[in-house]
Amino acid sequence: MGPSIVVVGGGILGLAVAAHAARRGIRVTLLEKEDGWAAHQTGHNSGVVHAGPYYRPGSLKARMCAAGNASMLAFARDHGIPHAVPGKLIVATDDGELDGLHELHRRAVANGVPSRLIGADEASEYEPEVYAVEALRVETTGIIDYPAVCRALADIAREHDADLRTGAKVTAIHETAEGIVVEHAAGEVHASLLVNCAGLHADRIAQLAGIEPDVRIVPFRGEYYELIPERRALVRGLIYPVPDPSLPFLGVHLTRMIDGSVHAGPNAVLALKREGYRWRDVDLRDAVDALGYPGFLRMASRNLETGVREVARSVSRSAFAASLARLVPRIEAADIVRAGSGVRAQAVRRDGSLADDFVIQRAGHQLHVLNAPSPAATSALEIAAHLVAETGVMA
Repeated sequence: MGPSIVVVGGGILGLAVAAHAARRGIRVTLLEKEDGWAAHQTGHNSGVVHAGPYYRPGSLKARMCAAGNASMLAFARDHGIPHAVPGKLIVATDDGELDGLHELHRRAVANGVPSRLIGADEASEYEPEVYAVEALRVETTGIIDYPAVCRALADIAREHDADLRTGAKVTAIHETAEGIVVEHAAGEVHASLLVNCAGLHADRIAQLAGIEPDVRIVPFRGEYYELIPERRALVRGLIYPVPDPSLPFLGVHLTRMIDGSVHAGPNAVLALKREGYRWRDVDLRDAVDALGYPGFLRMASRNLETGVREVARSVSRSAFAASLARLVPRIEAADIVRAGSGVRAQAVRRDGSLADDFVIQRAGHQLHVLNAPSPAATSALEIAAHLVAETGVMA
């Protein structure tokens, strides 16, 4: 009957794989445990189409982000999805950040990202309220409605006869000589190959399939504020700090969204539930898995000061506002209100190191995406093409 794949996960990456494969004549079944698409990481991110100055030249992230920026914006144009390309500023707020800023510029050049270093006066032409000693202007950074992208991908997949199932939590996975059998809440699926795009649960899906993953998912909650409507004029586009190169997070930043609101964040604190969007969201299994994992303990011991600072910023609006005021000095605590959270599926190795590139693990009739953080949404169409090629079941 020809090649077939079963995709686990209905976020942007799983849907992109389903659409890409179905258009190429591969029979596709997609299983999503929630009742709709983009329920977790995809639906709770900052909506940015990244350009790619951060990533190590030659890495999968670097290659796929540059291509993904172009393909995602083209997809938005072709399908009438709300988007814009305002560009962004990455700003050094003191001399101690200049080396990091210049390293970002070197990476941007190596990655083919249109960008240039500018002085404080020119930075203020883009963002009149910004404080910068120097800045990196990145021209091709955009904003987009990622849930709308997911709906379009789902439509494309269905148009090409993909079977997309919601409310289908995976309960067991068996490999056979011919392929894979996936049991779920409403039945089972037989396919030539499994593609695991389960995000926050990717390592557990791998374990269900009898695979020992190279990394463990540790959930980090990113909390957002937004500027009150009367203060939105303080930000025209996107303003980012120079990130800590030892961490995979880009730092608290300001983003003018498609609807004109201005989001601020996210910070990064350990979540005690893999889908824990609030401090009171606690799951005993998830908490024990994270806190008892040797890799997390090693990672935490190396970053105690950073962790304390992130928790303080989580519980104190004043501390959060102070971080924003480093970028835009006129922002005060009274100018921001809570605006929801997201949870990042951070892949941590047993030695405590954080995976800084996409991690894709192949075994038998299985392909597991074990680390696909930002810029995975930006790069989703490119990652999907890569994954479908990797399956070896092209029609």
